[in-house]
Amino acid sequence: MMRFVQFLLCLLLSVTIAQPSQAASSLTHTGAAVAAKANVSELSTDEADAYALRCAAELDKGDLDGAIADGTKAIELNPQNANAYVNRGIAKRAKGDLDGAIADSTKAIELDPENADAYVLRSAARMDKNDLDGALADSTRAIKLNPQDANAYVNRGIAKKAKGDFAGAIADATKAIKLKPDDVKAYILRSAAKAANGDLAGAIADSAKAVELKPDNAEAYVNRGVAKLAKADPDGAIADFTRAIELKPDDAD
Repeated sequence: MMRFVQFLLCLLLSVTIAQPSQAASSLTHTGAAVAAKANVSELSTDEADAYALRCAAELDKGDLDGAIADGTKAIELNPQNANAYVNRGIAKRAKGDLDGAIADSTKAIELDPENADAYVLRSAARMDKNDLDGALADSTRAIKLNPQDANAYVNRGIAKKAKGDFAGAIADATKAIKLKPDDVKAYILRSAAKAANGDLAGAIADSAKAVELKPDNAEAYVNRGVAKLAKADPDGAIADFTRAIELKPDDAD
């Protein structure tokens, strides 16, 4: 029996949490239209801004290689554009180039020390590299610069949970939800933190909300399955784990 309890505890502590994805940060000319690639320099803004704007648009579409290429061009044309570094860094992190993302966000901070998006990005990349203290410091700084940024609270909450501060993680996730009630990743974070903190009913409720908001999110099903298993609901747990496997068969291990 003791071994089974220990196994459940390990599941509760190590359950996968989706890392917060960073939206393209706001650029100077947010109202400018984005032209086709062949005509990018014909925009009403200057050429550097045109590349920076298209970089942001490509991020929204998930074209990471295009975003990196255009972010790089924008930086070549205007090395003082902090947002171009942030957007390129977002794309680099999404491609798994964490060192590149950290370098770009650090450069953006050097150019613009008040750029909250740069701190949010660097906190996420540092969390990816298991630099928990660095992630905490950067996300806390981002919150001070922009207390309305739900991503910053989620990032800090993820770091707190990884350090065993479950109450702190729950508090940050709750704040993120207040700021953005449909924030799936905040519910996923809070469900995992509640489970690790022994609140299985709360964990099930939060993961159920995440499933309601995003039915194709495998992590939400995993979180709920772990909590159900701990509450002696093996049939419910199997159903949730099965759904998670169907959604992400490559992550079944």
